[in-house]
Order: sequence, then C-alpha cells, then structure tokens
Amino acid sequence: LRHALVIDSPEGHPSTLRKELGRAAADLLSEIVTGEDVLGLAWARAVSAMTASLTRLAATPVVQLTGALARKDADENSIELVREAARISGGPAYLFYAPLIVPDAATAAVMRHQPEIAEAFAHFGSVTKAVVGLGAWEAGQSTLYDAMRPEEREDLTAHGVIADISGVFVDAAGAPVKGRTSDRMIGIDATQMQAIPEVIAIVYGGAKAPAVRAAVRGGLVNALVTHASLARTLIGEG
Repeated sequence: LRHALVIDSPEGHPSTLRKELGRAAADLLSEIVTGEDVLGLAWARAVSAMTASLTRLAATPVVQLTGALARKDADENSIELVREAARISGGPAYLFYAPLIVPDAATAAVMRHQPEIAEAFAHFGSVTKAVVGLGAWEAGQSTLYDAMRPEEREDLTAHGVIADISGVFVDAAGAPVKGRTSDRMIGIDATQMQAIPEVIAIVYGGAKAPAVRAAVRGGLVNALVTHASLARTLIGEG
C-alpha cells in the first residue's frame, strides 16, 4: 500500500462512517494531489461523501471513471462528483452522461463510441490518482450487487466474484472476472485500473475484509482510507 489512512472510529452506522471517512479522504486528496496529476473519480457513496468534504484541490483535470448508478438513498451521481471536484480544482472536467450498467452488451458497445464517453475514456490512460468504492459481493455490502437482478448476481457469483471495485469484479485471488454482466458496464475496466499509479479505496465495514484483500492482491487498489476495526481485521488482530 502506498497510503493507509485509518480513522479511530468504532464500526457504527454506515452513513456516519461514510461521512467521517469522506472527510479523511478529502484531507488526504488535498495533500497528495499536485498540479502534475490527473484525478479519476468513480461513483460510490463513499466517494460522494469525500467530494462533499473537499474544500481545496490542486489545479488538476478530473476524469469520470464510471457511469452513474441511480439510487434513492444517494443525492449525487458520478457526473456531479466530477463536476464538483473540477470546480474546486479549477481544472477541466471530462464527464459523460450514461448509466453504469446498460441492458445488453450491444448497447454498451454503441454507447462507448459516443463522443463524450469516448473522450472521457481516452483520458483513462493519463489518470495518476483515482478514488473508488469497494464492495463485498453480497447483499447490503455492494451498491452494484443490490442494484442487479438475481440472475445477474448469481452469474457473477458462479464465476467466483467476491468483490467489486466500482464495477470491476474480482475473485478471492484478486484476478479480474468477466461474467456476462461485465460487457454491459460503462466505465473503467480492470486493465485500465491496474495501470493507474495510485488507486485509493474508501472502505468500511468488517464484512468487506476479504474484498479488500482481494482488491489489493490483484493490484487494483494500493491505498486505503478505512476505520480502526476493519484495519485490525486486515492485519490479523480482529
């Protein structure tokens, strides 16, 4: 791990932890992002909490890494996150209007060639720091899992998925997994995420420990913002 920021907070209500971790992640980002960086943001409730706490950021381009996942309990989507971060940094925003998951692979292929989506995707290779969400592949532990139909969840589970990193699926060894659903995603893929020098995951909840280990093993995440009880579990003390 390049960075491991742990807040000394008990494992309380998820919304409270998100806010606390969001503030910590915002402080970290303000410290480590320079004018030489390109910042990538994926959709996640924790990333939304971070953006809400941002007050300063070096002048840097901001790139949208995933489409939006509409939820009743979330006021912002990936477009607003990127726009707000770019407003604070004063740099250009590369964003697009698209859902994170579409009905079929053919639709996804067509959408990826739309000019604004293709332009944002073209900047993935220049991203030097990214902030993502990380979920365990089970009910209540991944917004994407909860948003999918039962047969879609079962397909990915049958392929060995235990975690999703803002739409990138991995197994217990951290190897990327491509199920039928993968071809329907509008966002960064595993190879592109692994090429980013620093990927910061904001993660909370003890149940996500195996998912975190998988993401780190696979080289998809190399920085963490988390809380004490999950950190202890990860290092074998909990």
